[in-house]
Amino acid sequence: MAQLFTYLKKDETTVFSRAFKLKFCNSVGADWRTLGRWLNIEENDLDYIDKDNSKSDEKAYSMLTKWLQMNDNPTLKQLKTVLKEMSRMDLVRKVDELTKTSSSQDFISHSFSDKDLSRVSAELKKFYLKYYVEINELQPLLKAPENVDLMHKFVDLCIVDAAKTLRDAVFSVERKEFLEKQVRYTSIPYSKVFMNEKSVILISGIAGIGKTWLLRKCLLDWSNDLIWKNVELVFYLECKRINKYTNISNVNDLLSVFYKDIINNFNISIHNALFLIDGLDEFKYFNELSNPRLECKYPIVKVLTEIQNYKHVVAGRVYAIDQYQSIYTDHTDKLTIQIMGFNENGITNYLENHVSEENKEIVKATLKESPIAKAMASVPFYLSSMCKIISDSKKVKTNSFLTMTDLYANIFLYFLRKHIIKNNEMIYQIMKKKSNKVYILNICKIAYQLFVENKIIFSKEEIETFIDDFDKNEGRFFGFIEKIDTDLDCYYQFAHLTIMEFCASVYAYNCLSCDQIIANDKLKSCLSMICGLANKSQNSLLKFLVELNPLKKPNEKSILLYSILDRLTKSYYFSDDFNLFYESFYESQSSFTDVIKSIVDERWHGIWKVSIDDGKTSYATSCANYFVNYYVKSGRKLFWLRVDKNILSDEEKKLLIRCSTNVGAVYFHRPINFEGWKPEDKIEYLKINISSYLITKKDFEENFLPWINLCEELYLQLHKDIDFIKDICEWIRCLNIKKFKIEYRRKSFRHLDKLTFYRE
Repeated sequence: MAQLFTYLKKDETTVFSRAFKLKFCNSVGADWRTLGRWLNIEENDLDYIDKDNSKSDEKAYSMLTKWLQMNDNPTLKQLKTVLKEMSRMDLVRKVDELTKTSSSQDFISHSFSDKDLSRVSAELKKFYLKYYVEINELQPLLKAPENVDLMHKFVDLCIVDAAKTLRDAVFSVERKEFLEKQVRYTSIPYSKVFMNEKSVILISGIAGIGKTWLLRKCLLDWSNDLIWKNVELVFYLECKRINKYTNISNVNDLLSVFYKDIINNFNISIHNALFLIDGLDEFKYFNELSNPRLECKYPIVKVLTEIQNYKHVVAGRVYAIDQYQSIYTDHTDKLTIQIMGFNENGITNYLENHVSEENKEIVKATLKESPIAKAMASVPFYLSSMCKIISDSKKVKTNSFLTMTDLYANIFLYFLRKHIIKNNEMIYQIMKKKSNKVYILNICKIAYQLFVENKIIFSKEEIETFIDDFDKNEGRFFGFIEKIDTDLDCYYQFAHLTIMEFCASVYAYNCLSCDQIIANDKLKSCLSMICGLANKSQNSLLKFLVELNPLKKPNEKSILLYSILDRLTKSYYFSDDFNLFYESFYESQSSFTDVIKSIVDERWHGIWKVSIDDGKTSYATSCANYFVNYYVKSGRKLFWLRVDKNILSDEEKKLLIRCSTNVGAVYFHRPINFEGWKPEDKIEYLKINISSYLITKKDFEENFLPWINLCEELYLQLHKDIDFIKDICEWIRCLNIKKFKIEYRRKSFRHLDKLTFYRE
């Protein structure tokens, strides 16, 4: 595919002529499928071609294009050989005729094309360097431009390999997946991704993570001959703008709309072009594009399908890219990456360039002390929002973003005041007005209904089912909801989908019962946030978002938290890692009341577990720490603690220490350095599995022996090459451990005498 539109030898150039393909395919007739089989095209590809095209010549054309795409250097000789084997000498003569009559004309046209190509390429680069060095990028939720100097102040982004990433095609789980992936990614250098000329690059990332910045940075680097040096033409297209041109039927016409003054009817089909497609999830007919078997009456879908025949880079939300990449089943020259937002240098640079000196310290303190702020700071949208909120309010405390629900509430209300209400009133003054409460509840009702139906794009008629006088008040909703016009109609979408999720949670808390919430599987990702709205802290802005529905009785809200937590311990949501319960309890910032105690005691008679491993996010660790602190202080014993990590963060060390004070069983799956800290409380069962790790006697004695000293039962799995087995036996004998099992050199031992003198 990389060579698909490059110049070939003179006698082979005709294969790539549009005129040649049209005239040749018009003569193939009903034998197009037979020819495709002789050209080694897969049967399922021929089926797709058959379904996507109605006429034989169109099917033949698509089949021939597929063959050209499959081969690095397809030739006329190969085509003629196959035609002879098919006994279609008439087509062999047709190829010779088309080649002979068009050779001189092709030579002239290609000579002209070379000059034209240089002009177009130069003008494209000049255009990008003029208009994309400093981008007036519209940041959700704001309609005011945010200037980003991508040439000189490009904020470093984390790029990771996402080829093996699997996602549910539900956008609402992206926040959780993003946090989990943060702790296990390996960053890939920008140069490694874009210096290598892959035919297809798919870029995924959650909303506001920096995908657009990255694509436009690529435009500038190509314009400066830093990347894609063998690519003659690069075209940047945004799906939200493509949506307006539903009836465009070919690539050249589409480019004539966006690059009219540059290409001027220039035919790109014979050139080495690359397309950057931004905002795949915003394409109105995305479902039809990603499912070729679906029938679609809109020509623009076929245009984007045609672009797949060129080199292309496509960026979009995680769920969209995961669904889209399924169409590349046989494509080997493809790279799938995920954007994880700013790296550490990027965050530091952003603070230096966008936060005033008087506010830098409080912003840095917030990012250090709040696990939520720290985790989400890599997302440009959240970092910029937090910086603006802190800078705008001199009284913001470092715990203003203590929970995820706090973070969303601060962003939502800040935007409401600055860009909807547009005055300097305090939040408590704004929320005294009934009209503002009604406004918020309407926004949240729309978000909830569309969220549970998994709808990203919705019509005016769908909004009017919630708001009767939408025409009169349409402008008041913009910012939270944005309008997108097309040739056929207009449609709407939430400006930022994470805000949509928060609004859905607010509506559920104010208007639904516990039974309704738990029964709706779509609300699973909202459960911890719904519990977060039950936070009783008077220092939190959340209190202004929980009294929106006067019809819901106060006693219903007071028991909602307990009802959800109780259901969580009994429902299928409740997995062995207990994370969802811990998150919900943490978001609520509740204490161990008598009701909470009865709920946790009922769960399998108090069997509660904690894991510390590489896949656990800093946020999840904070949630577990919060729960364990209350649980252990109440005198309750954890069932087990599992540690599968070499180096622990400060938060993880705190969690391990708290768990160790009252836990029944402890499992270690790797060597670990406790840096002089030693446990003090007895444990019933200890398992140490270091069979894959060769450690020294000193490390074993300093880090594991203190735990062995406190256990009643021991299960020890050792590396076959350790040289201190006799010391281990002596330690166990001196500690008088009655019940133990040791696995060493593929054998199990329950008696020290046999182990001490064992030789393989």
